Amino acid sequence: MGRFVFKLPDVGEGTAEAEIVAWHVRVGDSIHEDQHLVDVMTDKATVEMTSPVAGKILSLHGEPGSMAPVGAPLVELEVEGAGNQIAVKTNGAVVKAPPPPPKLEAAKPPKSAPEQIKTAPETPRTYGGKPLAAPAVRQRAHELGIELQFVQGSGATGRITHADLDNYVARGGPASPTSSALAKREGEEQIKLIGLRRKIAEKMQESKRRIPHFAYVEEIDMTELEALRVQMNKARQPDQPKLTLLPFMMRALVRILPEFPQVNARYDDEAGIVTRFAPVHIGIATQTQHGLIVPVVKHAEGLDLWQAANEIARLAALTRDGKATRDELTGSTITITSLGPIGGVVTTPVINHPEVAIIGPNAIIDRPVVRDGMITVRKMMNLSSSFDHRVVDGYDAAQFIQRVKALLEHPALMFMQ
Repeated sequence: MGRFVFKLPDVGEGTAEAEIVAWHVRVGDSIHEDQHLVDVMTDKATVEMTSPVAGKILSLHGEPGSMAPVGAPLVELEVEGAGNQIAVKTNGAVVKAPPPPPKLEAAKPPKSAPEQIKTAPETPRTYGGKPLAAPAVRQRAHELGIELQFVQGSGATGRITHADLDNYVARGGPASPTSSALAKREGEEQIKLIGLRRKIAEKMQESKRRIPHFAYVEEIDMTELEALRVQMNKARQPDQPKLTLLPFMMRALVRILPEFPQVNARYDDEAGIVTRFAPVHIGIATQTQHGLIVPVVKHAEGLDLWQAANEIARLAALTRDGKATRDELTGSTITITSLGPIGGVVTTPVINHPEVAIIGPNAIIDRPVVRDGMITVRKMMNLSSSFDHRVVDGYDAAQFIQRVKALLEHPALMFMQ
């Protein structure tokens, strides 16, 4: 038997290190070749690392949330043979892993190795994860008035057992059956920000720290546009996507932005340089199970409504599946962020640094309005926006939004040359 050391390979694009996001194996596991070992993140891309060999896991190096430099050991395995040099596979890239030093012949790693992650009887659940428990345990917890999310499981992969319920009650948790909504709740949970959630937090903090935001909100009558959208969806071809508000919003932006080049820009505040762009690369803030990610519709000015809808759907699917490329996630010059039907009355969106503007359509709601001296019901929407006050003056921002408003309220103007 020999030992094979799997090291973090160079995943390309000049990456010097990656964050360990999640382990999919434990010390003592016997694994097969190509088995999923660990997820690592570089920039906004998550990469699945698979094992190039079959063997038994001897040690894991690094906890979720820690950074590992390229070339650092990630996994040590006991393998058949001497652990010769072998190709390491990672998302299509093939990298050679150097053979381990000859001195690593012991069947077990030293117990004092600081990097070793030891098998523990309790595995903490991830934030939002469903507690693992058998139906009988869930029923008993319900009868005792115990919320399983606050119970630490001692079974395999953190599964909660009857003994865990007993221990929870002994420590002062609910001890008598109750179904009252007024029952007191105890407990707290600390969640370490790792992976994409940590990067989102850093990005938002950087944006708010570096950019002096100012917000502008305008009310827009969307009645005509909504009627047009419904008609176009009824008349669309089978191979054409269903139109949402976003393609119309994109169309309005690409028509107006040439008049306001200071809005379609990126500001390098360290160099003191504003770069204004002729092409319009629109970031579309997309909610995923891991957090908010912004894929980019490149050259939106060259797309019609159907093409824009297709590109939005394609990028959203790739992003939610974690398959969007770095190129598809970078290069935006302005961003649209929308919560759809739950968009609320008004928002104050955070600018996607180093851009200088972000647009946030809110929910479209039937509201009574006065038209020609009469009260009538119209489909109304607030359009929220934020601008970098270092680059965009308030007057210019207001004019820009008013021009967008005119196109959205009279959508036929979008298609006039």
